[in-house]
Amino acid sequence: MPRRTSRTALDRLRTPGRLTGFLKSASVCVLIAGLLSPLGQAATATEAVAAEAAAANDYCGSQCSDILPPGQNGNATLAQILLNQAFGSQPEHAEDQLGPYANLAKGYPSLTNATINNFFNDASFGVPSDQVASTLNPGGRTDVTIVRDKKTGVPHITGTTRYGTEYGAGYAAAQDRLWLMDVFRHVGRGQLTTFAGGAPSNQGLEQQFWRNAPYTEADLQAQIDSAAAGAGARGQQALADVNAYVAGINAYIDASDSGRYFPGEYVLTGHKDSVTNAGTIEHFKPTDLVALASVIGALFGSGGGGEVNNALSLLAAQQKYGVTEGTKVWESFRERNDPEAVVTVHDKSFPYATKPADPQGGALPDAGSVTTEPLVYDPTGTGAGQSATAAATAATATALSSARRGMSNALVVSGDHTASGHPVAVFGPQTGYFAPQLLMLQEIQGPGISARGASFAGLSMYVELGRGQDYAWSATTSGQDIIDTYAVELCQDDYHYLYHGTCTAMEKIEQKNSWAPTTADGTAAGSYTMRVWRTKYGPVEYRATVGGKKVAYTSLRSSYMREADSIIGFQMLNDPDYVKSPETFQSAVQHINYTFNWFYADSEHTAYYNSGDNPVRATGVDADFPVWARSAYEWQGWNPTTNAATYTPASAHPNSIDQDYYISWNNKQAADYSTAPWGDGSVHRGNLLEDRVKKLVAAGGVTRASLVKAMADAALADLRAEDVLPDLLKVVNSSTVTDSTAAAAVSKLQTWLTAGGKRTETSAGSKVYANADAIRILDAWWPLLVKAEFEPGLGTDLYTAMTANLPIDEAPSAAHGPTGAHAGSSFQYGWWSYVDKDIRAVLGETVKGPLAQKYCGGGSLSACRDILISTLKTAAGKTAAQVYPGDDLCAAGNQWCADSIVQRTLGGIKHYNISWQNRPTYQQVVEFTSHR
Repeated sequence: MPRRTSRTALDRLRTPGRLTGFLKSASVCVLIAGLLSPLGQAATATEAVAAEAAAANDYCGSQCSDILPPGQNGNATLAQILLNQAFGSQPEHAEDQLGPYANLAKGYPSLTNATINNFFNDASFGVPSDQVASTLNPGGRTDVTIVRDKKTGVPHITGTTRYGTEYGAGYAAAQDRLWLMDVFRHVGRGQLTTFAGGAPSNQGLEQQFWRNAPYTEADLQAQIDSAAAGAGARGQQALADVNAYVAGINAYIDASDSGRYFPGEYVLTGHKDSVTNAGTIEHFKPTDLVALASVIGALFGSGGGGEVNNALSLLAAQQKYGVTEGTKVWESFRERNDPEAVVTVHDKSFPYATKPADPQGGALPDAGSVTTEPLVYDPTGTGAGQSATAAATAATATALSSARRGMSNALVVSGDHTASGHPVAVFGPQTGYFAPQLLMLQEIQGPGISARGASFAGLSMYVELGRGQDYAWSATTSGQDIIDTYAVELCQDDYHYLYHGTCTAMEKIEQKNSWAPTTADGTAAGSYTMRVWRTKYGPVEYRATVGGKKVAYTSLRSSYMREADSIIGFQMLNDPDYVKSPETFQSAVQHINYTFNWFYADSEHTAYYNSGDNPVRATGVDADFPVWARSAYEWQGWNPTTNAATYTPASAHPNSIDQDYYISWNNKQAADYSTAPWGDGSVHRGNLLEDRVKKLVAAGGVTRASLVKAMADAALADLRAEDVLPDLLKVVNSSTVTDSTAAAAVSKLQTWLTAGGKRTETSAGSKVYANADAIRILDAWWPLLVKAEFEPGLGTDLYTAMTANLPIDEAPSAAHGPTGAHAGSSFQYGWWSYVDKDIRAVLGETVKGPLAQKYCGGGSLSACRDILISTLKTAAGKTAAQVYPGDDLCAAGNQWCADSIVQRTLGGIKHYNISWQNRPTYQQVVEFTSHR
């Protein structure tokens, strides 16, 4: 069996890792034979009379395609899990999309429109009669039918009533993702360890998310009540949809429990008995969906934070250079509005969160006074060990960072530049790789709903990313700042603070968790209490002093206590009577308070809109730093009772209709629109798309195939090689390289550049990179050259503080982001822009928005060259085993494996790893041929 991989964040789930030992101690064949009998669900479905689902009102003309690996089926019985663990066998449709998805990495150069569906699937509405695999009336209802197709097993849900349609959506979701949905409702509630086991990875995951969304049951219900009451008839419809959806989930729980085909993980984690069937699978409640939404929103749609880290690095810069020059140096690294940054909206300015001319209300901490607020109290057993402490530390760092891994990309070209005259789009969310996948596919057809695409499991009452009758839409994470840090002045003791002049008690919220060993997770017994102190300015994150006064730093997010509100926007996107044009599309996504970039294409138009509740800040407040929690510096209209404020109008959000093309890979949205994460400078992975799409548009005649090829080519590119290495080599080659080791390394790097600078196999399936030595050298060289280039000038303290704001590298083999190593997504955050600007300045080239000083060699070309050659020689001497030290999946020195993508197990089914690609997890290719 494949070895297991190391994990961080979302993959921090203890799944059946002890099955190997379990299988050794049990009679596998006898056990499997005894468990096969309950598998009657599939037979029941296939015995149903086949019926062709109507392809009503489909205007795509068979030119809509999509794919989502590893496969649609994310549920497995205990028997299927044991067979997979013992023999590698897969449940039907659990892995059938992994091969086509992986094959694009070597297959794209020869791609044509006719061969797109060798790598994607037809995303037309309905199922041809000869492709119907099963037909089911869930719960015996006559008002809804779930048809699954033979090729992928995707559910096509058709209802004659709204209730029945949503009931079917809930039933289908539970068929495909029940275990995953259960896991994530417990993550959102901060109860993962109690549910799935106390492994340090599980501890870290529940701590990471509960710290930012410490909701009680009453809080979750209040969100539902507010969303339903605040949106009129649509709010009431959303509530009815949720209730029907939950009823469908629970109907499947009851049916699978009595039929004994429920997910086998319930047995392995001790919730069910495989022999007697004793035990309970808890029914879902509407509040569980809000808990789920809080996790997804925190992962992919919640930009901001990091103000305390910003303050610490600013203080370090001022300590190094003095206040004036230190601030100038800090601002040059911050790149709030870099003129060389790639943008999604061309030639338009949308000022937001810009640096104020006269900052007011700043509350920077006294040097050395900042401490992180503890989350874990009273740990016992394995909740108190060294591993638990390390997991808690990592979870805290991730939760408090502004460098949120948004991922996802989009390429959209206007019909003015396509071969057909119709817009073409290739887009999708880059949400990591899991087994089962976080997303699931479905088609929903019913009163007021007509859509097909992907939704997060447990939130699939509507299609969240996909296509309607004559339009398609997708999103990327935008990251604009909707989170601010307030300094609340303490009074009486550490748990009271001044609110509008009154000493006010903080609210204590606790979650007590305990665990014991199970078959899936052998972690010894343990427990702890998670405790958060809440204020009217959000939860407490840090303690410090400001000017000698004791303060607590809190984190206030505009979507805090309001995650449920976004349901209205998704409801509108699925409504064919609402979305009929780019303008109505923009209107729909304005109702989504998550920070996303939204893209649209129909047969005539394209559009873009940046969503999120952007708070209107008080005049003079600098969004990059903590401010005093006083009425003068609050968000305009802030009401802590309703957690609402005044938000910027829709027209102030970056938006556009029918621009010649759009690209997004979590880059800057538009001029003057500041984002919370650092790194929006001259070199960004968005450049990889911009350069390719701009070239296609200039040539004209863009097709679906050529746009897919542009995406796929960028997906294999090493950003450092393509956009920074040429200038590095200019410095190195500014005089003859006489050292033989350095000369050989330069030759290999130049050869790789000439070949395109890609991380790609020599041939499909070889598991060996072309130009492997050059790739190894750059992977080893980058961290060495960055440190040698910048640390001498910045000094160790400032350099370290700056790396806390922005990590220096994010190569494919690095363990980064919420999905850890082997996650595909790479090159989102790093110092490539800093290196690019500094090296160009040393070369004497024009740099717009330069760093405040020259760092490489103190600005001397010859000294800079010496530094680069010295570090290059060191890098060239590092062995593959040193550069790629190995992990639970890969042997030390296995370069291809170190980069490879793993479908991280969130349940009992494992899959093979595939060659690295930097592309969306779920991806659409669309070109509509007509319009209503």
